[in-house]
Amino acid sequence: MTASDHRAKATRYNFAVAFYVALGSFTYGFNSAIIGSVIGMPSFYAYFDFVATSSYGGSIIGACNGLYAGAGVLGCWAVFWFADKFGRKVAIQVIAAICIVSAAIQAGSVHIAMFLVGRFLNGFGVGMINCAIPTYISEISPAAQRGLVVGSHGFIICCSYGAAGWAGFGIYYEDNPAIQWRLLVALQIVAPLLLLLGSPLIPESPRWLIENGRSQEGLDILVRLHKNKHDVHDIGAREEFVQIQRQLFLERSNRVPGLFKMFTIPSYRKRLFYGFFLQAMCQSTGVLVISNYMVTTLNNLGLSGSTPLLILAVYNSWAAILNYINALILDRFGRIRIVTTAVIGAIICVCIVTALVAHYGGPSNTNKAGSGAAVAFIFLFVTCYGLGVDVTSYVYCAEIFPTHMRTRGVGFSVSGLFLMTTVYTTAAGPAFNNIGWKFYLVFIIVTSLMVPWVILYFPETKGLSLEEIGVLFGDEVALDLTHLSEEERAEFDRSIADHLPVGYNELEKGGSVKNENVQQIDDVGDEAENKQK
Repeated sequence: MTASDHRAKATRYNFAVAFYVALGSFTYGFNSAIIGSVIGMPSFYAYFDFVATSSYGGSIIGACNGLYAGAGVLGCWAVFWFADKFGRKVAIQVIAAICIVSAAIQAGSVHIAMFLVGRFLNGFGVGMINCAIPTYISEISPAAQRGLVVGSHGFIICCSYGAAGWAGFGIYYEDNPAIQWRLLVALQIVAPLLLLLGSPLIPESPRWLIENGRSQEGLDILVRLHKNKHDVHDIGAREEFVQIQRQLFLERSNRVPGLFKMFTIPSYRKRLFYGFFLQAMCQSTGVLVISNYMVTTLNNLGLSGSTPLLILAVYNSWAAILNYINALILDRFGRIRIVTTAVIGAIICVCIVTALVAHYGGPSNTNKAGSGAAVAFIFLFVTCYGLGVDVTSYVYCAEIFPTHMRTRGVGFSVSGLFLMTTVYTTAAGPAFNNIGWKFYLVFIIVTSLMVPWVILYFPETKGLSLEEIGVLFGDEVALDLTHLSEEERAEFDRSIADHLPVGYNELEKGGSVKNENVQQIDDVGDEAENKQK
């Protein structure tokens, strides 16, 4: 058996855990998308007594989106302290509870101010969950398949967008206006409730356990996540354990408390900038404005009734399929090539949509060919975006940070998404009412200025373990397994097998790894590190 047969691979259990915690991803996507359907419900405007096209109405719609996204920024900054102190699993449980309560407040709203408070609290929860989930999934994923496994986050987000669209389309036909929009908002409770109920069964992040001195538990979880019938001694999981241990030890001298002190270390500062910049660029394509205001845009193109809601549902469902394809190709073609190609394609589509809306937009429009062309290029836009942006951006931001600062790094990065979303969605309501199609020019100009930086300066991370990515940012790597020769890897594997004789079958029967053997594995890591030097 070659050394490559031992390399950690994702198992069915690994995928099952990733897809189950992606209920948190579903929560983020559904809650973000549902407002697009809610503002397409006549009963929503009737109950709260305002007109969408009025100045006041535009401000309220902008506030629904802006407060949600602004709270998301705060959630991104709050999650890293909580997840680092109490663990990823506890953080996910608390966040799920916040999302449940905030959805209930929105569904029971008797005044627009109450609805906005619920929307703000919900944004805080999804800001936290949109950082916690990709962080957790990246920490349970093997290097060779991390793009696919972590890609489940982006894929499920788009599935939830599709679900929100179809829910809005179906509930549109509900005759009782008192139920119509409330039922739609109440559906936000389902995913976080399921996540909370099943969360006791998911394992804690092995990297968090190892970092916090619980090495035995961390190794046991790694073995369970990456069992391989061709690897009877679980060498792949043990290799990963050695690498995590050695890298954490090496990074202790660079640990800094808090978020802002991380900016004092050049390699950390570069990571924070890259993560924030990438998320900001992705939102600057206008993806959430296009989605959340699609009903309004389609009404402006002369489409009315349930037709815009149907188009929105199909649009989001198509995006989910594309996100799945993105996850499948990510480990083959690399992160940077995919995301930059996709963003360029998306911006070209926005240019064409802008021209079509400028020419054919207006309530008196009867040109079906023009409206149809605009819809077609909106779908082509999401094709480009779905094939290369959603999944890729989350994977990249989750993998470029070392373990001890991953939640802080991901939180800061994703705050770029929410910050730009706050700016764009808050401005969108008044902007569409006052300058119409010209608002799309902002996305074209900003993204066109940002994408060259990604092409020129962002390093490719494909195929490297989380611990090995540090070398791309100028950090020292304790143990570079990826670049060991087959002979060196085989010798390393034999050393691990000799020092820790707990086999696959013993662990299947409930066997546990002894503490002294955990230390022996760490000693093997010392030997491998010395050989590399």
